Amino acid sequence: MSRLLNLLIRITKLPAVTLIFIVRIYQWFISPLIGRNCRFHPSCSQYFVQAVEKYGAVSGTLRGLRRIARCHPWNPGGYDPP
Repeated sequence: MSRLLNLLIRITKLPAVTLIFIVRIYQWFISPLIGRNCRFHPSCSQYFVQAVEKYGAVSGTLRGLRRIARCHPWNPGGYDPP
């Protein structure tokens, strides 16, 4: 029973882990090439990771996308935790 429960927990966390992995690839390989352009702290990619960890894959992704949409030159930015 315990093994089945552990398997179900891993399966339900798979979408969040996959999303975080994709963002980490961006942070490691793409972000260093384009430089730090985020107006917020934490950065939009780090915010995305924290939101997915805190709220799950669906809600965290929606929060992360909303944050990315606000990251533009006309927004003053600043401290904005998930």
